[in-house]
Amino acid sequence: MVTDQLGNGYDVVVVGGGAAGLNGALMLARARRSVVVIDAGAPRNAPAAGVHGLLARDGIPPAELLERGRAEVRLYGGHVVSGEVETIARDESGFAVTLGDGRTVRARRLLVASGLVDELPDVPGLPARWGRDVVHCPYCHGWEVRDRAIGVLASGPMSVHQALLFRQLSADVRFFSHTMPPTDEQAEQLAARGITVVDGAVASLEIVEDRLVGVRLSNGTVISREVLAVSSRMVARAIFLAALGLRPVEHPSGAGEYIPADATGRTDVPGVWVAGNVTELTAQVGNAAAAGAMAGAQINADLVAEETREAVAAYREPFSPASEARVSELVTGDRRHGL
Repeated sequence: MVTDQLGNGYDVVVVGGGAAGLNGALMLARARRSVVVIDAGAPRNAPAAGVHGLLARDGIPPAELLERGRAEVRLYGGHVVSGEVETIARDESGFAVTLGDGRTVRARRLLVASGLVDELPDVPGLPARWGRDVVHCPYCHGWEVRDRAIGVLASGPMSVHQALLFRQLSADVRFFSHTMPPTDEQAEQLAARGITVVDGAVASLEIVEDRLVGVRLSNGTVISREVLAVSSRMVARAIFLAALGLRPVEHPSGAGEYIPADATGRTDVPGVWVAGNVTELTAQVGNAAAAGAMAGAQINADLVAEETREAVAAYREPFSPASEARVSELVTGDRRHGL
C-alpha cells in the first residue's frame, strides 16, 4: 500500500482504513478538512474473493475497493498513512494519537472505524478456511454457495437463525449442534424446514486438495459437506480507546462486544465518533460506508459549530489577544486551503 507522510496535526484523525473510515475521510476531505486515515492494513474481509451486496460494485475484490477508496481520499487532499494506533489521549488541542512505532499525531476530532476481530470456534482446520468454504453471512457468500451441501456449526446465539437463512439457498443443510444443542422450539423450526440436526461435538474439518469435503465428529464419523457456516464472536478493535473511557461492551444480541454510539456515530466521549463494525457488528460494506459518510458529515458540522462560536466571540471583542490569535489561525488555515 502506498502511504503518505504523517503530518503533525489534523482537523480529524480517522482510525481504520476500511469502507467506513475511507468514506468518512472522503466526506471530510471534500469539506476541505485536513484529515488523515491511519490504516493497520488488516481488513476483516481480506480472505474473501469479492465484496457482495454493494450496488454497482458487486463482486469487486476487497483490496481493489480499498485502493480505489484511498485514491479518492487523496484526490481531495486527504492523507492515508500505514500504521497501527496504540494509544489515544486528550491534550490541549484535542487528542494525541500515538502509533505503535512511536509516531504521534494530533487531532481536533476522532473518527474510529477500526472494525472488529472475529473470534472463531476452537475447531482444528477452521481458521485456515475462513472466508473460503467456511463462511458466516448468507448475504455476503450465499449466492456463491447456493445448492451445495452446507453445514451450520452451532457456535453462537444466532446459529439457528443462520441455518434458516442458509436453507433459503440450498435444500441440503445440516445443523451441527456441537456444544450448543437447539431448544425444543428451535429443533421444531429446523425440522419443519427440512434441516437435519447432527448431534455430537465437531472434532475437525476434512480437507482434500485444498477444499472442504466433510466435518468429522468426535466419535470419528465424517459428514460430507462442501461449505460450513459459523457464527464468530465479534469483538470491536478498540483497546486504544481505554484511556478516553471508551471500552467495548457486550452487544444486546450476545454476538460480541461493540462501542455504543448514537445514530450519527457520536459516542459519549466529546469529540469521538465511531462508524462501521466497531459499533455495528453485523454491518456489511455498504452499511459501513454509509455510516462513515454520516459520521464524517456530523464531525464537520461539529467543527463548524465550534469555529462559529469562536468567530462570534472574536467579532464581539475584536481587539482581545484571543481574538487576534484566532484570526491569525483562521487566515493561516485559509491559505493552506488556497482561499
